[in-house]
Amino acid sequence: MPANKKEGLIFGVMMCFGMVCVMSIYNAVINGAIHDFSWVTAFEMIIGFIVALLLDLLLVGPLARKMTFKLPFDKSKKLYVVLAMSTCMVVGMVLCMSVFGLITATLSNGLNENSLFSAYLMIVLKNFILAYPLQLLIMGPLVRGIFMKFVKPKLAAAV
Repeated sequence: MPANKKEGLIFGVMMCFGMVCVMSIYNAVINGAIHDFSWVTAFEMIIGFIVALLLDLLLVGPLARKMTFKLPFDKSKKLYVVLAMSTCMVVGMVLCMSVFGLITATLSNGLNENSLFSAYLMIVLKNFILAYPLQLLIMGPLVRGIFMKFVKPKLAAAV
């Protein structure tokens, strides 16, 4: 998909924006906070987007690429590469962004669970349940389609 760093940045921004929006709404709904939407909630979403984008570009993205190309499968098949990369990205981002979610939930409401570890595992489970199918079935194809139709041609024409 992205062929250089500029394309990678644009693609990452698009993917993170979509995933953070949907996942933030999902977490607000499952935690009963959707009716308490305020400027603080919007600010948390912006901070969440920035954290997710930095993680994507600096940590999870590079690790996911390394892992994907170390896995034993036929890399000439684009679908396999996309599925492996998406899986690695979702696992990494869910693990990292669940820490962000745990921190914001603890700062907002205190820790309701018996332990920090069990609260973290519950957040990871809840987030993975939506993030994986969202990435594979909706956001991944949507962002790749938009990127290939609108962004890539404009970047190629600008060169």
